[in-house]
Amino acid sequence: MFKSLKLYVGADIDLESICAQLIDFGYRRLEACSEEGDFSRRGGIVDIFPFAFELPIRIELESEKIIAIKTFNPASGSALWGHKMVIILPVKRAHPLRTLPFKEEFPLDNFLDLNIGDYVVHTQYGIGRFRGLEKIKIKDKHQDHLVIEYDRQEKLYVPVDQINLVQKYIAFQVRQPKVNRLGTKEWLKVKNRVKKGIQKSAWELLSLEAMRLSVAGFAYSPDSEWQKQFEATFPYKETPDQITATQEVKKDMESARPMNRLLCGDVGYGKTEVAMRAAFKAVMDNKQAAYLVPTTILAEQHYHNFRHRLKDFPINVAMLSRFKTKREQEDIVAGLTSGSVDIVIGTHRLLSDDIKFKDLGLVIIDEEQRFGVRAKEKLKALRLTSDVLTLTATPIPRTLYMSLMGAKDLSLINTPPKNRLPVKTVVVEYDQELIKQAILKELQRKGQVYFVHNRIQDIDKVKKKIFENLPSGTKIVTAHGQMPSRLLEQVMVDLLDNKIDVFICTMIIESGIDIPNVNTIIINNAHTFGLSDLHQLRGRVGRFNRPAYAYFMVPKGITLEADAKKRLDAIQEYWHLGSGFKIAMEDLEIRGAGNLLGIQQHGFIAAIGFDLYCRLLKEAISNFKTVIKDEQFAKAN
Repeated sequence: MFKSLKLYVGADIDLESICAQLIDFGYRRLEACSEEGDFSRRGGIVDIFPFAFELPIRIELESEKIIAIKTFNPASGSALWGHKMVIILPVKRAHPLRTLPFKEEFPLDNFLDLNIGDYVVHTQYGIGRFRGLEKIKIKDKHQDHLVIEYDRQEKLYVPVDQINLVQKYIAFQVRQPKVNRLGTKEWLKVKNRVKKGIQKSAWELLSLEAMRLSVAGFAYSPDSEWQKQFEATFPYKETPDQITATQEVKKDMESARPMNRLLCGDVGYGKTEVAMRAAFKAVMDNKQAAYLVPTTILAEQHYHNFRHRLKDFPINVAMLSRFKTKREQEDIVAGLTSGSVDIVIGTHRLLSDDIKFKDLGLVIIDEEQRFGVRAKEKLKALRLTSDVLTLTATPIPRTLYMSLMGAKDLSLINTPPKNRLPVKTVVVEYDQELIKQAILKELQRKGQVYFVHNRIQDIDKVKKKIFENLPSGTKIVTAHGQMPSRLLEQVMVDLLDNKIDVFICTMIIESGIDIPNVNTIIINNAHTFGLSDLHQLRGRVGRFNRPAYAYFMVPKGITLEADAKKRLDAIQEYWHLGSGFKIAMEDLEIRGAGNLLGIQQHGFIAAIGFDLYCRLLKEAISNFKTVIKDEQFAKAN
């Protein structure tokens, strides 16, 4: 059995023995917690930065009873969110945990946040409902047990030292799961069927990786002097995660195997800079780089930024999208074939049959899940011959990240840029006076405003209404995806050049638009958007060292549907920096972040719950990797 420390609200604990156990687990006792493996104690408060956690946790005690467990921000010390139960594992350097073959009993999610009535999954007994904690007398001692109710009101009492076997049931669908019956083989059958399906997809995942690794790629040279000069033009201080991700990408590029790395980071955390440095590195070895983005507007913005950053270097950057005339497009296509274009930024137009590169070395894909099936098939072929870096701001739930780690090259950017402030978030009924005050407040500090209204039919009416309320001379412009290309391009250039005060638009700004001077966003009819869309839209502001504001507006007097209310509650609750993982888990519950997994996997997740699915996936990957290693060893000898 693996070692772990299980703590929960209401538990009676001896602080001295907890501190001794943490030291035995390889933790360092310090004045403050700043990195994994630290812990500190101040009176009845213990701060711990557990192994494999995003952030440290604070345990608050009163008369040796735990009264609260909270995740907190190590920079400010402020509490972020509370938990009911937590599982703390030994520090890797002290206990070689990772060398053990992974088993489904090992927890992937270290928090167990249950409310009475929640559906839960016990890895051995299946799906039931959590009914609370009860003390049971065992050998003259009262011990806490989790009570799980199964079919026919049968109850299972789980000792708290076995909470690693229990996890909240989360799936991609809203309908309630089937509760299992104790003492039957029903759960075992379901689990075994799902296990087989998961093993099949894990094998496919690893086979694809093995095929890629067997193809010889291009090994790039170490960084040149120009590379260092280019990176020095970055106007901000890199975050530790940015530095690590850049190093991982460069290491991949300098190896002889084709790169296939997924770079995951919350909105505005600096993924584009990592991609830019990779593109520059490719060009330094006389290779071409293609940067594929889901929208024309994003292509325009990246083109604008690349040109600005590369102005002192003899590198030719082009943009291929519907903003270009037929003649301009033909010239760029010819430049790609002759090799005169070094870096090209574009939409799926880059995947057309007439595109031929002279020597394509690197493909950067922004938000791959937003491209169609045909585009994805083309990208699959590219992956076997070119280095590929995929960027996503769709946060991967941590449990899935942990289970995929053995099969995919993943880099995470979790640290926000220095001086970044969280976006102040308000969910409120539509109010013309509030809109006016919010806009004027932003304009007074020489900033700009986004107003998102996702209906083209009446967007001009909305503009008229807002304009009537503002001082004459306020520059208000509307924009949407059905505008003529040239006009939309000009509007975007004006926005970037600070010639527009209020930008009223549809969802066209959702993907990656990054304009530091826009720090107020107002979203009309916020109840009609998905949770990750709301998170992405909020991430369009707060890119600067000044307070930013997001107003999510719903019509006056409306009764919200349960799911819409859940989404708005979540966006208001998780407004802290780095809330992406929380959002991902909420989104999974509300409508399913199905981009990462195929439809078939949804059925498996519905049958056994997301957490157990991730555990079984990790177990399958871990086992198959051992098999592949053994086969390679046998061949070599």
